Amino acid sequence: QVQLVESGGGLVQPGGSLRLSCAASESIFTINAMGWFRQAPGKEREFVAAISWSGISRSGGNTVYADSVKGRFTIASDNAKNTVFLQMNSLKPEDTAVYYCNADKKGRRYWGQGTQVTVSS
Repeated sequence: QVQLVESGGGLVQPGGSLRLSCAASESIFTINAMGWFRQAPGKEREFVAAISWSGISRSGGNTVYADSVKGRFTIASDNAKNTVFLQMNSLKPEDTAVYYCNADKKGRRYWGQGTQVTVSS
C-alpha cells in the first residue's frame, strides 16, 4: 500500500504562488503515475494535473493538466526523494480547495489526506 503525505498548502493572495509537495512511502520506480486533484466546498473532486513515467529509468515524465490550470501550474517529480511537486502560480480565488495527491500502482489508486489551499485577499 502506498502512503502519501502532502504539504505546502496555506493562505495566499490572488496572483500569488504556492508549492505543494507529495511524498510517497515507496520508490517512484514502483509507481505508474502520480497527480493532484482538488475539491472545493460543495463541489466534486476534480482533476488538476498528473505525471507518468515509462521505462526502467523513470526518466522524463509525461505531464497532463486540466484546462483551468494550464500555463499556471506545473507538476514535477524528484525521483530520488520519491516526491511530486505542484508549483502553482498566478493563483485565483477559484483555485481555493483541498488539494489531494494520488498515486496509481498496479491498477489501484491511493490518496493522501489533503492540504488546504485558500486564495483570498
